[in-house]
Amino acid sequence: MEDKPRYSRVTDILDLITFMLSKFNGVSLNEIQERYNISRRTAERMRDAVLTAFSQVDEIETDDRCKRWGFTNYSLNELVTFSNEDIALLEELKKTCNNLSQVEIENIIIKMKALKHKFTKIDEEKIELILQSEGYAIRQTQNFKVNLAQVSVIRQAIKEKRKLRAEYHDKIRILEPLGLIYGEKVHLIAREEEKGESEFNYVLHKLKNIQITHEEFDSKGFNLQEYSKKSFGVYFGEIYDVKLKFIPEAAEDVMNYNFHPTQKINLQDDGSVVVTFKASGDKHIMWNLFKWGNAVDILTPLELKKKYREYLEEVIIGI
Repeated sequence: MEDKPRYSRVTDILDLITFMLSKFNGVSLNEIQERYNISRRTAERMRDAVLTAFSQVDEIETDDRCKRWGFTNYSLNELVTFSNEDIALLEELKKTCNNLSQVEIENIIIKMKALKHKFTKIDEEKIELILQSEGYAIRQTQNFKVNLAQVSVIRQAIKEKRKLRAEYHDKIRILEPLGLIYGEKVHLIAREEEKGESEFNYVLHKLKNIQITHEEFDSKGFNLQEYSKKSFGVYFGEIYDVKLKFIPEAAEDVMNYNFHPTQKINLQDDGSVVVTFKASGDKHIMWNLFKWGNAVDILTPLELKKKYREYLEEVIIGI
């Protein structure tokens, strides 16, 4: 049995806190040794570290002769949370069970999500992405291929706030990477050294020979979420106050569709639905509306309605 290096014990201490919270009668040194595969002396040091850091931990009297330590109150329960990975794992395990067990596991998942909502809002899309990465889910949409090696380099540059050197449209550019927006195409949002303080979109699959430089940059408080709310999809331009009306037959689908983060959806007395949002990117708005066919009518702005009519005429002439 070998003691673990010092740097690995931090996570073990945090796990020990969770372990103690899960045991009504606390834990013994033997249980600590067994759980972390360590010597008795290291188990004592781990116990002492928790005792020193938290006054809520004390020796707990039990009927057996083995000494046990645990929390005398549960004010630290909020340290225990469920990760998206935990929930994704249960979602996958649920599929292997019989019908009765599936119902029971689903009830457990609901409770876990409810507790998670209490502290950090759960992101259903993150759970989907985890399942996708493990090969258990597929997002069946048309899109351009993503070079994962490029994404890894960009991710590192964003985290370390270091500039990128890349070739784009046959020109070498020095970029300050700020984030990625996924759509049919994946766009890198970045500032370009020669263009000043504005942000620009760069189509990921058109970037070549991406390299991280040693030069750091200041993101100046850039917020990708707020930035994305300005556009419909990944296209930026004049901002429109869009108002759409959908026929009653499309109401159910519309009520369950995410058009834009700023959207407001109102069901009308006649069963139709009115959707409003504020965004730029007229081309992407029109492309999105095209799939709704004659179920949608653009109420405002009239400029967008005119562009959409012209777009439809071009499509018909093309046919």
